[in-house]
Amino acid sequence: MDAAPVLTSTPFGALPGQQVTHTITISGRGTLNAARVTFTTTADLDSVTARAVPGRCAAAPRTVVCDLGDLRLGTAEAVPRMTITGRVHAGATPGTLVRNRVAVTSVEFTTTSAQTASNAYLLPGSTPTDRPLSPPAVASEVSPPGRSMRVPAVAGVVVAAVVAAAALLTRRRRRRRSPPPLGRV
Repeated sequence: MDAAPVLTSTPFGALPGQQVTHTITISGRGTLNAARVTFTTTADLDSVTARAVPGRCAAAPRTVVCDLGDLRLGTAEAVPRMTITGRVHAGATPGTLVRNRVAVTSVEFTTTSAQTASNAYLLPGSTPTDRPLSPPAVASEVSPPGRSMRVPAVAGVVVAAVVAAAALLTRRRRRRRSPPPLGRV
C-alpha cells in the first residue's frame, strides 16, 4: 500500500479576515478501506465549508473530518479530493503559529500509523519577544521598521524544517518495517 496526502493552502499565509482554501488529495497506489481524512488547524476558520469527492465531510472552525469510504488509488480519474474553505478569524493574534495538518486513516492505516501532511506559518505582527521591555529613552532608539518579522520568519523556517524532517523519518521507518513483496528471494 502506497498512499500519501497532499495539502495545498491558497493563499499560503492567509491573514486574519482573509479567505483561505485548503485542498487535499491522496496520491499513491492500492486500496484504502473505510478511508477517513482529518484536517486540523490552529487558527479558527469562520464560515468554514468542506466538500469531498467521493465522500462527505463534517466541518467545525478548527477540525474537518471527511469519510471517503473505500478508495482505489492509482488512476487519474479516481484521485480523492477534499476542498475546505473558510475565512481566518479576524481576531487571530499577530505572531500566532498557524499549523494545518492532514491525517489519512483507514483499515490499512490506523490512527497510530496515519499518513500525514502539514504546513505552517506565523501570522505577521509583533510577538511577545519582539516588544521592548521598557519604552525607548529617545526616538532614535525605536526599533527599525520590519524588525517584528525577524522572529516569525526564522521560526517559520525552523518549523517547516522540523515538519519535513519528521515526515522523512516516519516514511523511512515505515519502509524498514514493511515486509518484502511475495515472490522475491
